[in-house]
Amino acid sequence: MRNVLQEISGSLVEPKRTESTPLKPKNNMAVSMRDLDPAFQGAGQKAGMEIWRIENFLPVPVPMSSHGKFFTGDSYIILKTTALKSGALRHDIHYWLGKDTSQDEAGTAAIKTVELDASLGGRAVQYREVQGHETEKFLSYFKPCIIPQAGGASSGFKHVEPEEHQIRLYVCKGKHVVHVPFARSTLNHDDIFILDTKSKIFQFNGSNSSIQERAKALEVVQYIKDTYHDGKCEVAAIEDGRLMSDAETGEFWGFFGGFAPLPRKTVTEDDKTVEAFSAKLLSIKKGQAEPVATDSLTRELLDTNNCFLLDCGIEVFVWMGRNTSLDDRKTASTAAEELVRASDRPKSHIIRVIEGFETVVFRSKFDSWPQTTDVTVSEDGRGKVAALLKRQGFNVKGLLKAAPAKEEPQPYIDCTGNLQVWRVNGQEKTLMPSSEQSKFYSGDCYIFQYSYSGEDKEEYLIGTWFGKQSVQEERTAAISMASKMVEALKAQPVQARIFEGNEPIQFFSIFQSFIVFKGGVSSGYKNCVAEKEIPDETYTEDGIALFRVQGSGPENMQAIQVEPVASSLNSCYCYILHSGSTVFTWSGNLTTAEDHELVERQLDLIKPNLQSKPQKEGTETDQFWDLLGGKHEYSSQKIARDAESDPHLFSCSFSKEIFNFSQDDLMTEDVFILDCHSDIFVWIGQQVESKSKTQALTIAEKFLEQDVLLEKLSREAPIFIMMEGFEPPFFTRFFTWDSAKSAMHGNSFQRKLSIMKNGAAPTPDKPKRRTPVSYGGRSSVPDKSQRSRSMSFSPDRVRVRGRSPAFTALAATFENPNTRNLSTPPPIVRKIYPKSVTPDSGKLANLASRSAAIAALTASFEQPAPQQNTVPRPIKASPETTPKKTEATSNSMSSRIEALTIQEDVKEDEAEDEEGLPIFPYERLKVFSTDPVTEIDVTKRETYLSSEEFREKFGMTKDAFYKLPKWKQNKLKMALHLF
Repeated sequence: MRNVLQEISGSLVEPKRTESTPLKPKNNMAVSMRDLDPAFQGAGQKAGMEIWRIENFLPVPVPMSSHGKFFTGDSYIILKTTALKSGALRHDIHYWLGKDTSQDEAGTAAIKTVELDASLGGRAVQYREVQGHETEKFLSYFKPCIIPQAGGASSGFKHVEPEEHQIRLYVCKGKHVVHVPFARSTLNHDDIFILDTKSKIFQFNGSNSSIQERAKALEVVQYIKDTYHDGKCEVAAIEDGRLMSDAETGEFWGFFGGFAPLPRKTVTEDDKTVEAFSAKLLSIKKGQAEPVATDSLTRELLDTNNCFLLDCGIEVFVWMGRNTSLDDRKTASTAAEELVRASDRPKSHIIRVIEGFETVVFRSKFDSWPQTTDVTVSEDGRGKVAALLKRQGFNVKGLLKAAPAKEEPQPYIDCTGNLQVWRVNGQEKTLMPSSEQSKFYSGDCYIFQYSYSGEDKEEYLIGTWFGKQSVQEERTAAISMASKMVEALKAQPVQARIFEGNEPIQFFSIFQSFIVFKGGVSSGYKNCVAEKEIPDETYTEDGIALFRVQGSGPENMQAIQVEPVASSLNSCYCYILHSGSTVFTWSGNLTTAEDHELVERQLDLIKPNLQSKPQKEGTETDQFWDLLGGKHEYSSQKIARDAESDPHLFSCSFSKEIFNFSQDDLMTEDVFILDCHSDIFVWIGQQVESKSKTQALTIAEKFLEQDVLLEKLSREAPIFIMMEGFEPPFFTRFFTWDSAKSAMHGNSFQRKLSIMKNGAAPTPDKPKRRTPVSYGGRSSVPDKSQRSRSMSFSPDRVRVRGRSPAFTALAATFENPNTRNLSTPPPIVRKIYPKSVTPDSGKLANLASRSAAIAALTASFEQPAPQQNTVPRPIKASPETTPKKTEATSNSMSSRIEALTIQEDVKEDEAEDEEGLPIFPYERLKVFSTDPVTEIDVTKRETYLSSEEFREKFGMTKDAFYKLPKWKQNKLKMALHLF
């Protein structure tokens, strides 16, 4: 079995199915109307969730308002329909069995699930879910949890509707929330418990629980608060080991009759796992399971005319051949149910898969699995069902989905930023002139730094580009130097690793016009040529050269030098061929007018002073063919880059895939990998230890090597590495993103607790995007129609680095294990500002002018030193934010600001300590303090400094500090380790 993620940091991952198209079987499963329950009419026609409850042995639809409400005495069928990027619909079917459901109802749910799959074309993966042992995939549909209620419908139970709130105790085990006996003996040091009382919900954090587990449990607390208390009750976090140190802890233990030492956790039936279980393959014939004799599991053992059981202990797979009947599949499902009911087995999942649509987990159980199988994956099955339903007068709209028209990929990045490029020479890097920075050699390595305007700060992208003929030594040196550049900018930039031929759209868009020449000019490449390890193919002006022109438009176009032979041509592209002073342009029959425009633009860059001789495919001159060494066959298929697929998110610490993920799943103590097939993103939380941060690229490369989802990942796929709080838009587009959440600080538990208790995220107010200043900033994004050819494509066009970073490093490591139990939530602290910051209306105008003056002064401090090879671009500034100034007025303004700040120091001192807050020394308030203060609001550490120490550390009064923009406040606080 391929435990591929374990080699990176983990575990086994859940399904991604593949589709292959070899031989077509003679027969498919026969479907008749008697097999299709009327309740399933029109099911699965659009993305979303549908649920049925088994009542009187028939499926009855559950209204959407009741989705997520399950009763312990019932059985349910859940259909999850997902719209894929390809335009197709994917179906996952689950049948959930309450702990009190009858065996007959459970059997009905299992059989009806097979019928539902048949009505959908016989492709869905089907999961058996037992209460308290549900799969991660199932639980992801009902975030943050499901809490089944006692009672049932068809089981004869009555739904319990308590008139008065009853005290309940729950235990949180990962995503599983289980109702447990309300007794002190139930508590332990390893788990997290939630005590739900009438007026307050307590979360008890076992001393051995992790921060991530505590944070996830808070989501359950919020769910209970909203569901059972209408959002109106208090919340308290109780730390195991804190004894009776505060009133809430005493109140919690009072429900259990007072504090007493907790017992050691006892192993329950639910905690038992399968040890060293050897997988067994069973064939289902005439309702009987017969072992298949084999020394190793191979795909050839599975017969398309039969059903098989693969017993892996905790998982039992039912494999159904494409040529099996519906009755055969029902019989196999019944055999699996009987197998898992054995008394000596742990709780097992049953997963049913159809031939040709096997999950990754199933295929990983086999020693060998071919890339293709002898079944079809066409729309035949679904089409036959659709035709059958249509004849019966049912609506079949949506059963057959046409693939949507392909859209050009978008860069999701501001493409008017500032670019610098270095060529790697041995262990050094050389800054390239602006006119040459878009011209790369295939034998060289390059480092690029791109800065652009983000939502509220300057964003950076630092990357390496490796040519196909570049040497390993220079690749290693490029990575090392790029990493140092990222460190120098305090880990703000996104770091990228890019190989020639696998460039992402973001790369091409920021370079706009990109040319790749054969050969190289770096010392590493020249050394290989000198040692005759490789022939020298370096481009020369006088030699014969052939360029393939590609791209989607003037702001994304490339010229790639290829072998000057006829077989390099392709009917989908235009080409430039030159030999000395002779230049041809060649247009394939499948090219468009836009392609012809691109070849003319690239010609301006490669051979600007020569007249070209146009050649159209099929009407070429002899001279053209002679330069290419004669006619030869060539392709008419467009060169396709790996397409972006539906994204998959993996947690490295917990070593598992996160299904139906959201931004809230990104925990600050963890490293996550977002796999989009064409690109790999590595997200690093603020509180990840330094070692993991430095190994991020290695983790991503290992992920590509192991190919976790068995999707034939390219080892040269682009990799993007980013720190929490500095996510680029081409990453956040995969989420419903709230930038305020990524700006929060503290561990995951502190963040969620602060939001829950205070009702809002403890984050700075987001400033409006600042107008770029004139010392090298870039202008506002111009309308595409206004870009002139000379502006966009002149070799003399210069783009320079923008202003200095607005934010500094985020200082965070894993939580200190010696103080992990000191994370009792801080008391609610109201927003602290000196009284003078909230003036009456008569002072507003004066304060506004002073704030503007201080902001202007701050901007002048941030001006970077002049750099070589940089020419500032004209700035398009807002007249409201950038008034016209002369040098004299600027100096006058500076003196006025100085006078204002001196007056503030004199007048506002007595207002600083009027809020009645406790005062603590700076050394105890620092993030890395050896004797930290715990009873404070960690998002406002500076407010607990005395007036004198605040002025000593910050060089200003508190009143002056709070007039600064929020980002400036945070920058000063981070420099002092108070943020």
